[in-house]
Amino acid sequence: MAGVALAGICAPAMAQTQPEPAGTEQQASDANVIVVTARRREETLVEVPIAVTAYSGEALQQAGALDITDLAQTTPNTTLEASRGTNSTLTAFIRGVGQQDPVSGFEQGVGIYLDDVYLNRPQAAVLDIYDVERIEVLRGPQGTLYGRNTIGGAVKYVTRLLPQDPSFSARLTYGTYNQLDGVLSASVPLGDLVRVGGAVARLTRGGFGRNLTTGEDNYDKDVLGGRLSFELGGHGQPVLVRITGDYTKDNSSARGGTRLIPSLVSRAPVLDNVFDTRGGLIDPRQEVEAYGLAMNVTVDLSDTLTFRSISAWRKDDSASPIDFDALPAVDLDVPAFYRNEQLSQELQLIYESGPLNALLGFYYLDAQADTQFDVRLFTTLNGLTAFTEANVDTQTYAVFGDVTLDITDQLSVSVGGRYTWDRRTADILRQNYLGGGSPVFGGAGVAFGAPSTDFTGSRDFNKFTPRVSVSFRPTRDHNFYASYAQGFKGGGFDPRGVGINAPAAIPGRPTNDEVAAFLSFLPESVDSYEIGYKGNWLDGAVYVALAGFYADYTDVQIPGSVGCTTFVNGQPIQSFCGIVTNAGAATFKGLEFEGTARLGRDLATPGDRLTLALSAGYIDAQYDEYVTNIPGRGPVDVAEFREVQNTPRFTGSATLGYLTPVGDGELNFTTTLAYRSRTYQFEIPNPFLDQEGFALLDANLVYTGPNRRWSLGLHGRNLLDKEYKTSGYTFVVADPVTGAIATGPNGLPIPSLGREGTLTAFYGNPRQVFVTATLRY
Repeated sequence: MAGVALAGICAPAMAQTQPEPAGTEQQASDANVIVVTARRREETLVEVPIAVTAYSGEALQQAGALDITDLAQTTPNTTLEASRGTNSTLTAFIRGVGQQDPVSGFEQGVGIYLDDVYLNRPQAAVLDIYDVERIEVLRGPQGTLYGRNTIGGAVKYVTRLLPQDPSFSARLTYGTYNQLDGVLSASVPLGDLVRVGGAVARLTRGGFGRNLTTGEDNYDKDVLGGRLSFELGGHGQPVLVRITGDYTKDNSSARGGTRLIPSLVSRAPVLDNVFDTRGGLIDPRQEVEAYGLAMNVTVDLSDTLTFRSISAWRKDDSASPIDFDALPAVDLDVPAFYRNEQLSQELQLIYESGPLNALLGFYYLDAQADTQFDVRLFTTLNGLTAFTEANVDTQTYAVFGDVTLDITDQLSVSVGGRYTWDRRTADILRQNYLGGGSPVFGGAGVAFGAPSTDFTGSRDFNKFTPRVSVSFRPTRDHNFYASYAQGFKGGGFDPRGVGINAPAAIPGRPTNDEVAAFLSFLPESVDSYEIGYKGNWLDGAVYVALAGFYADYTDVQIPGSVGCTTFVNGQPIQSFCGIVTNAGAATFKGLEFEGTARLGRDLATPGDRLTLALSAGYIDAQYDEYVTNIPGRGPVDVAEFREVQNTPRFTGSATLGYLTPVGDGELNFTTTLAYRSRTYQFEIPNPFLDQEGFALLDANLVYTGPNRRWSLGLHGRNLLDKEYKTSGYTFVVADPVTGAIATGPNGLPIPSLGREGTLTAFYGNPRQVFVTATLRY
């Protein structure tokens, strides 16, 4: 289903242009229209038979939107949030499909694109919103029009092209928790064909809580970001060359969780403030650095044929001290390094003539994802540490194409396909230490036994995935469509698996092939069906979008980590093991609605505008088969006891906006109420971590001066100060079938790893109020 042109948390904007007199064509020049490129060509939302919600940069700025996670409040069946224990790693789910594990070896289910460049890893993917033209959220499998096949959907972050005239803008924000943000952007033409420009952002905020052990702020923000652009041609010229470079450095403090149960050994009680923590791990210092270069070239070879090239290189490095147990004791502490690098090239040939539109594309990605981490269990055994180093490389090629034929003025058919070649290569080392952490993190530990995993191997995953859609437009204002698309995500290797636990054909240490079979997991695929309607009513005063979808999801990749028993020198020890389940089958079906309405068309004051924007999503997501191997019982189907994570059954929002002229400018007020029903953090329900349904209330009041040269805004987020969990860690004993948590004589959960019991949660932002001033030239 195509979405409406609103930011939900922002002032709603009508999705389409106003109808023109009979015999004229609609234009995309109206200020309230968002033109999207979901099908790699410029179209209004009614024209696109693809599930896409669009957010304009102006509307996002009017709302004081901070980063892309804000979009999830008003996008149906979508979850976007910072991953557990991090500030800038993204967890994304759309229509039940996603991935929340950030370590190497697991690929995202939702693709994140920065100016058409696919970000291969989730680290540094919580993109701050500045200098943005628009953001598009596409729901459902993408592959016949995009560089990288993504099984669940895509988020497209599109930055502004440089104008032909000199420009300058500045934005300053100050708010609660000592929030102080500054953004400067400028551009200048160098002759008729060349333009240069850039933007720099400094984003800071004090913590919502404190680390009571280290004294640091918790949930604070300290980000420096910048972007430089060079453009040649464009603005009516047949050639546009755009070279961009971006840089982000995040020096925010490590984000510590809060315990949901008292500690079992040290007897520390649960803290009163959910944003406080007692975590004592401080090494390595939290730091995230990401940067990249991209060159986008568009050449109009003729009136009907266009060539595009998208070349990019990206790199990011993260250091993160994750204190799972959230205590001063080293009961379950995980210092980690993430190092990612990618090189990608996409080529497109686009044909547009009369009733025929076609695209032929080629995509190449060479990416390295390297992860190092300790699992420190010092309270379990004499400074016991399970160190893991996992280097997982991805090399992929793909050819894809899509053809749209207008059979009549009202009926069109699109057919597309993609063939993907994926190769995953892994080098995984797991070594136990005693007496301290591993040398990689400056620990004093001494190697304990032979490596429990020392593996090198590769696997190939190839797949053809088709797409077809039919669109019927009885008039320009109405579009009925139906589509089928298949999505695919390659398999890989679990970087946390313990190789010596692999079944061996001959008693003794398993062979490399046996370890490969034990660590590897299968590709997953989804067959997605959708029907929808989009249309303008009452001379464009009302825009409505409806859709129903059904998806068959097979071999679902579900990574996890558990407490387990390993053997070192013949001795059993409690340690940390990765497990990956390919759940046999799942079915997702649901409905989505989005709409805007311009109310009170005869208001007393000329120029007044009252608008209402609504969004609603419903999804029935369930596992039909979920086979797990239970010791002593063998394979057991536990589907009836499992839930789809990060996928609330109901999502919805309502935004009321009122704009009125004041002096030579205009005053714009919006308020949004957004609701999400019960959310499961993992497949096994957990009454401590799972979040009950909740609603968030936001409001914005913005005055824009004459000629839109300046503006002053007052913004309130989560005005009711609702506490809600977004993620967490759990290492407690649970029934392997039902997931019921086992408790000890004290009534508290029994630890499955460490001695204190780990049930730790992370929360969404509390109430924030801030003022933003903007100057434009």
